[in-house]
Amino acid sequence: MVSPVSGPKYLSVREHLRRRVAALPETTLLPPEPVLCAEYGVSRITLRRAVDGLVADGHLVREQGRGTYVTRPAIRHEYRESFVHRIAGFNSVMTEQGAQVGTTVLTQRIVPAPAAVVTELRLDSAADVVELVRLRSVDGAPNHVAHSFLPAELYPAAAVEDFRQGSLYDYLRREYGADLAHGRIVVDVGTAAPEEAELLRVVAGSPLLVVRTTVRDSDGRPLVHSFSRLRPDVSQVEFEVSVGGR
Repeated sequence: MVSPVSGPKYLSVREHLRRRVAALPETTLLPPEPVLCAEYGVSRITLRRAVDGLVADGHLVREQGRGTYVTRPAIRHEYRESFVHRIAGFNSVMTEQGAQVGTTVLTQRIVPAPAAVVTELRLDSAADVVELVRLRSVDGAPNHVAHSFLPAELYPAAAVEDFRQGSLYDYLRREYGADLAHGRIVVDVGTAAPEEAELLRVVAGSPLLVVRTTVRDSDGRPLVHSFSRLRPDVSQVEFEVSVGGR
């Protein structure tokens, strides 16, 4: 059985194959195309589109005269945001791990707060926010697109700050003395829109991890709301949890 994934049939086949090859040893040969087509109940064209996506992502390798076999993506990093001893964003944590983090700012502007952001940041419905959208890469490979929203009344200069380097959280502490004390993270799954797919170098409709974060001060007032849409083939989400204390 192929697990249902919204969108074209090949996406369901691709996702099932991705989970399947993840459990196989490297260099394991896949069954021949006719066998897989019969197993999944699809045409060769559909199967090849599914396999092409896994080859592009580094899960499979095609070799003339040998067939298609299992490999592993060359880059795999953990997406970490730690809320045990400090609020540390992606840039800070990945840099500490020795990774080379790259950032391309896609959007940076003051806009009326979207309804979902009004709720998360407890804003007046007419409030403005600084919207910051960044493409983040690790060691040269695209990793995720991060969308961050901050109350414009509290952090107006964030609309013009150069965020191609450094951490948003570090900037808020340094420039505004922001009390980033607590964080709430929600993780779910989405699919890549065509524009995202091009940025992240995946097939449109591919599954993405969606990590939503709201950071609050010591009094519980929300200061920053973000959501990041990550390639699951090169990312893991790790949580640190402490019992007791603050």
